[in-house]
Amino acid sequence: MTAPTIYPTVQTNRADSGGIGELRSRIDLIITPVFFLVLLLMMAAVWTYSDIDPTTARLLDPSALMRQIREHINLTIWSTLVVVGTAIPIGVLITRPRLRKWAPPILGVANSGQAIPAYGLLVLFLGFFGQGGRTAIYALILYAMLPVLRNTMVGLDQVDSAVIEAGRGMGMSRFQALTKIELPLAVPVILGGIRTALVINIGTAALAFLIGGGALGETINAGLKLQRNTAIFVGASLVALLALAADWIAALAERYLRPKGI
Repeated sequence: MTAPTIYPTVQTNRADSGGIGELRSRIDLIITPVFFLVLLLMMAAVWTYSDIDPTTARLLDPSALMRQIREHINLTIWSTLVVVGTAIPIGVLITRPRLRKWAPPILGVANSGQAIPAYGLLVLFLGFFGQGGRTAIYALILYAMLPVLRNTMVGLDQVDSAVIEAGRGMGMSRFQALTKIELPLAVPVILGGIRTALVINIGTAALAFLIGGGALGETINAGLKLQRNTAIFVGASLVALLALAADWIAALAERYLRPKGI
């Protein structure tokens, strides 16, 4: 008998993953670039044909926007890398029988990042670590930890125990069964969690300006304060374009990095 699970599982459907799932994946890879192109054209049209006064022109200075885009990307990449490098090993460990009892408190800590509003989480970290991009990264790590951790646990838990036992019967050690059976079969679910965390971080990074972290939220905030709708639209569009681009790249990874036959 296998030990009862203490977290929700995902029921997989082989026919869906082989047929409908494949179709959805292909549609996803087509629709996202279409939305990206439409939004890019809309932003370009608003920027080109709007009546831009000196204040709006200052807010939309290309050098300032490029700096904010770089800051936004840096915040997203570093926070996501740390989340992946932390949440996946922890998820693996707490699905092992001896450490399964630690799953509820660890999930509780990860869930606290999502339970607290992003604004409150940033302010909370500001009180502990001060202003700056590094503090924003710490907050983003906690905020995006749950999807990767939970998907790692669910992905490993959904692996058929009979397959694992068959591998063990062929002489595999527990570590070999983990690396050659469990993790490869869990890859699609884990990649889905990483994709979710990446998009979450891009959206939340727009609030990093509140604690001196820079990024594209600076332009959006300045546009709101000065009532410059063009600046607001351009800043928000750039955040959305980054999210769409990252989601499409993650969808490619989700499609082509999964083991063949899954």
